[in-house]
Amino acid sequence: MTATKPLWTAQEMAKAVRGRLQGTVQENVAGISIDTRTLGEGEAYLAIKGDRLDGHDFVEAALAKGASLAVVDESSAKKFPEDAALLVVRETLQAMRDIAAAARARSNARIVAVTGSAGKTGTKEALKLALIPSGETHASSASFNNHWGVPLSLSRLSQDAQFGVFEIGMNHAGEITPLVKLVQPHVAIITTIEPVHLEYFSGIEAIADAKAEIFLGLEPGGAAVLNRDNSQFARLEAAAKAAKVSRIVSFGESAKADARLIEVALQEDSSTVHAEILGEKLMFKLGAPGQHLAMNALAVLASAKLMGADLAKAALALGQLVPPPGRGRRVSLRLPGGEGLLIDESYNANPASMRAAIDVLSRAPVGKQGRRIAVLGDMLELGAEAAHRHAELAESLDAGKIDLVLCSGPLMRSLWDALPSTRRGGYAESAEALESQVVGALQGGDAVMVKGSNASGMGRIAKLITQKYGTAPAGNAA
Repeated sequence: MTATKPLWTAQEMAKAVRGRLQGTVQENVAGISIDTRTLGEGEAYLAIKGDRLDGHDFVEAALAKGASLAVVDESSAKKFPEDAALLVVRETLQAMRDIAAAARARSNARIVAVTGSAGKTGTKEALKLALIPSGETHASSASFNNHWGVPLSLSRLSQDAQFGVFEIGMNHAGEITPLVKLVQPHVAIITTIEPVHLEYFSGIEAIADAKAEIFLGLEPGGAAVLNRDNSQFARLEAAAKAAKVSRIVSFGESAKADARLIEVALQEDSSTVHAEILGEKLMFKLGAPGQHLAMNALAVLASAKLMGADLAKAALALGQLVPPPGRGRRVSLRLPGGEGLLIDESYNANPASMRAAIDVLSRAPVGKQGRRIAVLGDMLELGAEAAHRHAELAESLDAGKIDLVLCSGPLMRSLWDALPSTRRGGYAESAEALESQVVGALQGGDAVMVKGSNASGMGRIAKLITQKYGTAPAGNAA
């Protein structure tokens, strides 16, 4: 049996961070971790100082758990025994960036980076699924898309990987630039531009400009993949040209799109898509329902083809797509009086993703006496437009013929006030206070969708429903 090649050696890491090794370190480093709860044996532990916790407080626990070494600040090194396996650096967050830069410099992988106002993580997961049949593929975990998540993900890129997929997020101008210059992608996708994070931007044009920073790190000869149907397409296209992007590829329903959606049939737990991808027509199945997923699949397949992957295999792989937890994951329920369905969209929310989730709920199967129920929490960072953006969701709920709506949070009060009495299922100031109303409302045959911004606490409601009534994930399994 061939031994697994280590991700790093201790000497390679020390050279990358210009640090010094101390104590008895294991030469082979199996991986990189910043969390002792998920740390694997033989992985390097980076002691990152966060807003609430200092990773240096967990170094001894990491080494006891089998870490190959711990990367620590020079100022903290004296806290530990002389024989402790340490890589001492000036500052650990910068060291993680240095390891990431070294990983990118040694890699021959074709790299794609994804940003956008909605759909980043789902698109990243779909890209990973589509590229795996064509070669070893590395993708960032969960939503590791910020100033520590991106370098952590990049530091885990193996030297043998043929493809790399990275998600890049932001909620302020200037945040994408340093991250994309670290990743140096060959392809950059912007899924869509929507009025999110309005608390920090003057308008949707400013959001588009911030997302367009992703062009600044593209490799020479690289491609930008843009949503032609979006209102900001022309602005993004101009920004790409100004950044001297070699190739601009568009996707959407527009007849001018390079990756064009010809037709989509949305089933209860899947979608059938007919599309033309860079001149090649194909029919494929998505393992999850949603018009927005079909649109982003166009970007995925166009990018796969641009990166030299097998398009037919990529399209076939998307049949195994399963939404990540909190982003449309379906759970079968055993409710009082019969079976039911939970659509867990609790990870995050903005007006665009909220409308997409409501549309998916409108197509969900219900039993004979079942209802479609939306449980919604506040959408944050919308600034002065918050009340209006919440209230206008009443139109989407009406168009989707959603039977019952339960709301929590001060911002959702605007939606509650805009709802007709026949659609009002319950309101509370917090997710915790809404829990009993949600549990009391559910009955056999119901399909319930839970969604809100992270801080709105809707995850606890989805978790409660799953723990109380959940039986198994619904739909296709990967």
